[in-house]
Amino acid sequence: MEQKGLLHAGQAVWRISLEEVRRRFPGSAAASLEPVLEAADAGMKIRGDHDLNPDLTPPPDGQGLRDAAVLVPLVDRGEEITVIFTQRTANLTAHAGQISFPGGRMEPSDESAEDTALRETEEEIGLTRDRVEILGRLDTYVTRTGFRVTPVVGLVQPPFTLTPDPTEVAEVFEVPLSFILDPENPRRHSREFLGKPRYFYAFPYEQRYIWGATAGMLVNLRDVLGGGPLGEAG
Repeated sequence: MEQKGLLHAGQAVWRISLEEVRRRFPGSAAASLEPVLEAADAGMKIRGDHDLNPDLTPPPDGQGLRDAAVLVPLVDRGEEITVIFTQRTANLTAHAGQISFPGGRMEPSDESAEDTALRETEEEIGLTRDRVEILGRLDTYVTRTGFRVTPVVGLVQPPFTLTPDPTEVAEVFEVPLSFILDPENPRRHSREFLGKPRYFYAFPYEQRYIWGATAGMLVNLRDVLGGGPLGEAG
């Protein structure tokens, strides 16, 4: 299955060169997942659902959090860099139908967050690790559901063929990185959850709605790559 769903490019002013992306990621982080306290001591920011909802602040010692990693795949399309996303199948017990990055829980056999992200990506969408150049990491992201996620940024070189796992992935598609960087696109939204207002980032794109942890990681990616100021609540 050839990759599909290459969406229309954003404004050219927000396009960024591959050379500039490499400059913003001067090297990969440490080769293993760091506990929350160690990451904080090293000056790494711990992001998560608590960024917009302070009552969801994770425990300072990271107790009870499960380690996971995702791949943030940037595709070199020549004049435009794109980002690969997956849409989860509707029959999953968790996050059914949501848009996400390929990834999952860290297994005992995984040597690092990078190893987890590459393994899960190959299992979910069939993108082999030999097509991915690791550029670095984004900040650790802690979810409301108890996962401590390391986003690993990788550069994907075409050509490549994808074979999504039909039990997990309904669709694989690409969005121009310029759309993510354009300050007109990200928004802060709110919904009521268990009687409380919950705030979250979202990137609405045509018929798609990227929100939650994936959108939070995209906000971090924008920070690293120099995207414009975020829009207000929508």
